[in-house]
Amino acid sequence: MNKVISMMRISMSLPKKLLSDFDEVLKERGYQSRSKGIRDALQDYIVRYQWMNSMEGERIGIITIIYDHHYTGVMENLAEIQHSFRNEINTSMHIHMTDKYCMEIVVVNGDIAEIRDLTERIMRLKGVEHVKLTSTANGEEFCEPDGHSHDHYHHH
Repeated sequence: MNKVISMMRISMSLPKKLLSDFDEVLKERGYQSRSKGIRDALQDYIVRYQWMNSMEGERIGIITIIYDHHYTGVMENLAEIQHSFRNEINTSMHIHMTDKYCMEIVVVNGDIAEIRDLTERIMRLKGVEHVKLTSTANGEEFCEPDGHSHDHYHHH
């Protein structure tokens, strides 16, 4: 028995460059329909969000941020947010990509709930174009091949 899927029609506004880049990807991947491509992209976005929300405990990771450094206040807002999460942030690196865009790479370590909050606050900033969190277990669960854990002490 086939399941009937109810479809809703929506209208959206997108920057021309984003739409043309999306159409190019759809063409390269062999999509016959922009709607199908948008559905797949939305599904991927939802799965990534659910995956990020399902993580628990201590994690280590990298937050990659691309932003328009000409956008008024974005650098100050980024710095302010990062200062309020200084317990979770180990280090950051600033890269000048173009005349307009900068990339910030932030190494984080701590409770995933705090890291997630930091990531989402950055995502909401005006002038921020892209944010991606990549994370893994922070090393507490890793063991030596013989099954014994191995303590590493790092002096800073």
